[in-house]
Amino acid sequence: MLSPDQALAFLLAALVVTASPGPDNLMVLGLGMSRGRWAGLVFGLGCALGCLNHTLLAVLGVSALVAASPAAFLALKVAGGLYLVWMGVQALRSAGGASVGSQGVSSESLGRLFLKGLVANAINPKVVLFFLAFLPQFVQPARGPVGWQLAQLGVIFTLQAAALFGLLGWFAGAIGQRLQQKPGIAMWLDRAAGVVFVGLGVRLVLG
Repeated sequence: MLSPDQALAFLLAALVVTASPGPDNLMVLGLGMSRGRWAGLVFGLGCALGCLNHTLLAVLGVSALVAASPAAFLALKVAGGLYLVWMGVQALRSAGGASVGSQGVSSESLGRLFLKGLVANAINPKVVLFFLAFLPQFVQPARGPVGWQLAQLGVIFTLQAAALFGLLGWFAGAIGQRLQQKPGIAMWLDRAAGVVFVGLGVRLVLG
């Protein structure tokens, strides 16, 4: 088991990392403002739970295999980038129909938005490599099996990410809902979110 000091040190570091501006934050912020608070919340939770995939990969050592294979990393990176571009194009093609309604809920099902967030995070190879580099720094072999410690650290990271991304999506959605009271603003909020997703996708493929 993790020691209290070990868990606390990791939690503080994870909070700093998660709160720092990055692709996940931008995706949650953009989608929350364009689709509403519930959409932002569930998409953020999907992004956070995608971290469980990276935790599993780190525990099994698959992350190290991907990192050691340029071809595998390139394939995963291109796939992740194209997925983000596809999401961005969908938003750019929207005619504003995805705007929030009286209940602040997107016309797209919340389950689908949750799945989009989950996949967007789970297939991001840079997050895979981040977990491979970040989690082992807080492992103390003397405290027991390394794999079990990595699993615990991954769960802690996922829980704090779910809290932060959920709050970000909720409050971004509240701001977006107010902006959408102005005629035509819904379409432009979707356009802005689309630009964010396409930009992140292209950056992932070319970076």
